[in-house]
Amino acid sequence: MLGLALGMWGVHALLAMNPGDMPLIGGRGAAVTVDWRVAFFTVLASLVTGIICGLMPALQASRGDLNTPLKESGRSGTGLRQNRARSVLVVCETALALILLIGSALLIRSFIALRAVNRGFETHNVLTLRMSLAGTHFDNTRAVGQLVREATRRMDTLPGVIASGATSAVPLEIGSGLPFDIVGRSLAQGPVRVGWTSVSPGYFDVFRVAIRRGRGFTDRDSHAAPGVAIINQTMARMFWPGRDPIGDRIIIGKGYGPGFDEPAREIVGISADIHDEELSSAPRPMTYVPMAQVADGIAGLFSRVMPIAWVVRTRVAPQSLRSTIETELRRASGGLPVAGVESMDEVTARSTARSDFNTLMMNIFGGAALLLAAIGMYGLMAYSVEQRTPEMGIRQALGADSSSVRNMVVFEGMRLALIGIFIGSAGAFILARLMTGFLFGVTPWDPMVSATVPALVSVVALLAVWLPARRAARIDPAAALRHS
Repeated sequence: MLGLALGMWGVHALLAMNPGDMPLIGGRGAAVTVDWRVAFFTVLASLVTGIICGLMPALQASRGDLNTPLKESGRSGTGLRQNRARSVLVVCETALALILLIGSALLIRSFIALRAVNRGFETHNVLTLRMSLAGTHFDNTRAVGQLVREATRRMDTLPGVIASGATSAVPLEIGSGLPFDIVGRSLAQGPVRVGWTSVSPGYFDVFRVAIRRGRGFTDRDSHAAPGVAIINQTMARMFWPGRDPIGDRIIIGKGYGPGFDEPAREIVGISADIHDEELSSAPRPMTYVPMAQVADGIAGLFSRVMPIAWVVRTRVAPQSLRSTIETELRRASGGLPVAGVESMDEVTARSTARSDFNTLMMNIFGGAALLLAAIGMYGLMAYSVEQRTPEMGIRQALGADSSSVRNMVVFEGMRLALIGIFIGSAGAFILARLMTGFLFGVTPWDPMVSATVPALVSVVALLAVWLPARRAARIDPAAALRHS
């Protein structure tokens, strides 16, 4: 009953830590409760476990052969078979704890490596806002370009604003892809689909994305100006190996329909790579085009299916300028509502929320296994000391000092722990190989994890056997002999 109560509390705790897109624990808006089938299975498993744990010693006690138990009891204070059974349990608990701890430690190391990834853009003091342009007013590129120019002009004049811009997709959120081809040079595989994002001139300044070669976009890259594009370093290395792509012309969206056809664009710049999807994945080849030069078919499609994203870099906390920025955006757009307001730091945290949640769960499971192993080892050693009280009293009566008795108990307990650590290390090797696809920036046999986790389990095991060992060393020989 206590376990069920704690389980219900645990469900609420998991929901509080839920990153919001975890369908296995409900997802957004779904009601999650303790399922009656899960509760029934838990109760049934507990009852079966209790029956088995009570039945095994009961069957041993009901055996008709009394000579063997008496001989074993006379030598060690309790049956050797019972000692062996309890020893096997402690070894298994220790091995399981080691396996789970190594798995969680590898995930933690992956988590740390993921946090150290250079995103290629700066998120601090950046505010993101969304605005739906659905309707007939913004179904063409010219109208969207005028809105972007007016809105960014208003935001740039606000006190505390460093730079502002607009984009079809904020980094780390779902982006788009379109096929491209190089004018005058056929790709061996034909038109290749690459990442595609439309941005305003201030986009690279907001996220402080460096332009490695060439130039960035300006207000002169208007609807009437010749088409231009910026590609990232990954795309330059992939399709222009050993060559400079600046000045080459590319065609984007060819074959997608009349509304997507557009003249060739000149590559005017190469930007630094950014992680525009998950931090754990390598940067993909990326093409940036000015929002004022997007084909009308693409502009109309984006206006209908996804909102435009405004991005603003501020000198102060971005949320402090939220209401002022929203007011200027509504004025520039003729009263369109602003939604989805959040800092870029929040967007980044959401992108890693799933891996953070998985790491937390592994830590909980590993910690629980370590606690169970410590309790099991302490219980075995405490019970063994209690059963062997007459033997230890005789040892001390015959001249053994308290330190030798204590060391004997510690040695027996640590021997079981080391056996469990050895077996667990073999199991962890198999687990680590299976986890390769879930790791980032760390090898399955990471030296730090391989050394730290067994050392931690050894320390916990030593603490678990030290208390019974101290009790054994303090046994009064006279009281122990009377107990026999």
